[in-house]
Amino acid sequence: MAQARAKAATKERGESPLAERFALFAECLLTGVWIAVASLPLVTYPAAFAAGSRHLRRRTSHVGGGWREFAADFRKAVRGGWLVGLAGWAALAAVWVDVQAVRAGIPGGPFVGAVGILALIGAAVAGLRAAAVWEPGTRWRTLLGAAGRRTVLDPAGSFLLVGGLAVVACSAWFVAPLAVPVLGAVAAAAVAVEERHRRR
Repeated sequence: MAQARAKAATKERGESPLAERFALFAECLLTGVWIAVASLPLVTYPAAFAAGSRHLRRRTSHVGGGWREFAADFRKAVRGGWLVGLAGWAALAAVWVDVQAVRAGIPGGPFVGAVGILALIGAAVAGLRAAAVWEPGTRWRTLLGAAGRRTVLDPAGSFLLVGGLAVVACSAWFVAPLAVPVLGAVAAAAVAVEERHRRR
């Protein structure tokens, strides 16, 4: 249904499919910049991804919207989203302590460190999946609970998002500015993974 609407809208505007895909790719890169700017307060990254994902969903549905709509969504998402962001930083700090235990040679450290890293990756994927389906008025706790279940029950989609996070990390490692637009591609991947899961 959504694909049929997209094709009809593309035909009305006289765009070729290639031009439409390139425009969507460019929109992903621009959305990555918006997400990066909105994430500067550090605890607002879940809300930034939620607003970015909603913007990309509008774009793929050929519904109008730009920076103002993104900012409005961000303001709504940040109301509960900042607590999720704070919890994410706390989880990262806990994993960092685990890694230090591994490096110090504490007995059982490698196992605890591995479990901590895997749990952090799983939490990051669940957070992305929750942000990808966020709508104004929905509670983050509800979104995260459902996203956690989808993370486990849809391993293919979850591994795709792990790959997206790895691309962001590699981009930041080699050329830091590249990580900024790539954030939009990760948000787009999360939206696509959730849409694929919904259609199954």
